[in-house]
Amino acid sequence: MLEWARAAIVSAVAGEVLGMREPEPACFALNRGVFVTVHVSGKLRGCIGVIDAREPLRDTIRHCAESAALRDGRFAPVHARELPDLQIEISVLSELAPIEPEKVEIGKHGLYVTTHDHRGLLLPQVAVEHGLSREQFLEETCRKANLPRDAWRRKDTLLYGFTCQVFQEA
Repeated sequence: MLEWARAAIVSAVAGEVLGMREPEPACFALNRGVFVTVHVSGKLRGCIGVIDAREPLRDTIRHCAESAALRDGRFAPVHARELPDLQIEISVLSELAPIEPEKVEIGKHGLYVTTHDHRGLLLPQVAVEHGLSREQFLEETCRKANLPRDAWRRKDTLLYGFTCQVFQEA
């Protein structure tokens, strides 16, 4: 998966079309939510993902990797000269399931919060990387959704948990 994501980014940066891998690993046929995070020299340069994949993992990884490197509006696109310093992380999501706030385990669960037309998601590793408590993690997920920090306490707010398999380059 990491090799495929890197190949997708290198091809996209060069403006080339990525060829298919043969033989293809069986896991590439699965439909899963995925987030691809890219860092350059240890600094975040993009994170793009999908919650409900509508295409095989092969295509989802490719699209997310290209978008994380080139189309995350928070950052400048990755340039060819930066490719040697690029690090890639792939988070493959489990199915989303409703979760009670007191059941959220830091380091195990990611969170997805939604209410009306607002939604936000934070991966499990975000809470660990930032040293967040359970309540802070809930608040930050609400903030990501452009909701009041305490929106997770409201009845009209839906809270979902998920786990991830995380793959990262050294």
